[in-house]
Amino acid sequence: MVATVKVEEGLVEGTTRTSTNGIPFHSFTCIPYGKAPKGNLRFKAPQPVEPWQGVLHVNHEENCCVQLDMLTYKLCGSEDCLSLHVFTRKIPSEENKLKPVMVYIHGGGFMMGNHSTSVYGPEHLMMEDIVLVSVTYRVGILGFLSLSDPSLDVPGNAGLKDQALALRWVQRNIKYFNGDPNNVTLFGESAGGASVEYQLLSPTTKGLFHRAIIQSGSTLNPWARGCLDPADLANFIGKPNISEKELLKILEEKCAHDLYHIQRDYIKAKDIVGDFGIISPVVEKPNPTAFLTKDPMKVIQSGEYNAVPVIIGFCDYEGGIFSAFEKMNGDRDISHQLHTERLLPTETDFSDTDLIKKLTKILDSYYKNEKNINDPYLLLGDSYFIAGVLTSVKNQAKVSRCPIYLYKFTLDTKLNTFKGNFATDMRGAFHGDDIAYFFKTSQNPDVGDAERNAQQKCIALWTNFAKYGNPTPKGCDLGIEWKPIEGEKLNYLNIGEELKMEVNPEEERMQVWEQVYKANPKTAFYCN
Repeated sequence: MVATVKVEEGLVEGTTRTSTNGIPFHSFTCIPYGKAPKGNLRFKAPQPVEPWQGVLHVNHEENCCVQLDMLTYKLCGSEDCLSLHVFTRKIPSEENKLKPVMVYIHGGGFMMGNHSTSVYGPEHLMMEDIVLVSVTYRVGILGFLSLSDPSLDVPGNAGLKDQALALRWVQRNIKYFNGDPNNVTLFGESAGGASVEYQLLSPTTKGLFHRAIIQSGSTLNPWARGCLDPADLANFIGKPNISEKELLKILEEKCAHDLYHIQRDYIKAKDIVGDFGIISPVVEKPNPTAFLTKDPMKVIQSGEYNAVPVIIGFCDYEGGIFSAFEKMNGDRDISHQLHTERLLPTETDFSDTDLIKKLTKILDSYYKNEKNINDPYLLLGDSYFIAGVLTSVKNQAKVSRCPIYLYKFTLDTKLNTFKGNFATDMRGAFHGDDIAYFFKTSQNPDVGDAERNAQQKCIALWTNFAKYGNPTPKGCDLGIEWKPIEGEKLNYLNIGEELKMEVNPEEERMQVWEQVYKANPKTAFYCN
């Protein structure tokens, strides 16, 4: 059942796999969509891949972008990494109707991650008759270095521009895999979720996708906005007072793995657990390749972004992931992460000591009261994930012309991979614990009927949305109607052992964050 497909750039030959319920499907892995961004293309906006001669055998998974492997913690990857996977049950014929397309963007804090099928195996989602695409993109300094000198052509967001280029590839080529280019759902988790929101807000991606699923990430999360100071980086590598042009020359002359080591040591000196939040997307100055030139919240509030139906939500105990980071780092205490400057929006004026004291007092009044004093992960989860997600949702709800389906993921089974591997005695769903409900991973445990039933519900919700624009269309057998948000009434689906509609998630805690935003001159407009 090996299939050869002719795409716009040439011929690709795949292989076959079998879905979780025994249905065979075609697998095409590591199809290049962009030129290798190395040499004079390093740090720059991507360029489309050039046509090739002969048949490209796309049945390998060797080319992640340069990073630390999430599972082995070994340095891996190359700069020739702009590729995507395509999985489809059928190749087009006159009898085959084009199928809904789901394009997945992986997470990893904009610092690591890839589309490996050992982490994001397609077997579960391919139980449904869709076409699945997963994309890799540049991460870390190679994907998100930003320099202010316009003559250098390194304005930032190369990794987001990679994703946008992949979406253009999908528009050109997905019909050759029986996918419908007019029915594309973009979805992602963590930094992948924030990426989906960035793609929603960018004027460069209008029409490239038609629905969006944002899992546990937002452009408003503090780690999703870069704050790398090139002068500080130059000083760190022992070259103080050099120009950005001179810094760029030094970085261009380094091999990619040496660049990673500079990045690692720089972030280690900043003492950031998980490497998050320094090298990330930025708001660019206007330039020929600009992806986003306005503050994300201002774009949301203007309503001038890609109007598509959205599913958005979070896991109920997002911050539990930090207990996993502690164990990954040899039980290293994360209490230093609780300094207020690590918890606030990147644009906060941290030189204003009176302001920082004021904001700290607001947070301490709730998160360090008698009830919560022994739960640092609650504050971390709210700061890093939930507050940003819900603040974005509230502002989208005021202007969106399309339905917004909000959820809280509360499932707690053997499929909760992070929790299962690192901290089984803690409650709730950690950040990332939803992944194994949609993808087969190398760490999937043996599961029973409860896990399989939960998985089938999750997959039905997501693929119904991809097919119909509604996660619970009339006639579906999920036994519930997922109601979208209604103005200030934040209807949400509690995705737990049972599916339940509820209203206004984490309301008390979000009132605390509203106080924080209002008291901060740089974020007061979040609450307009």
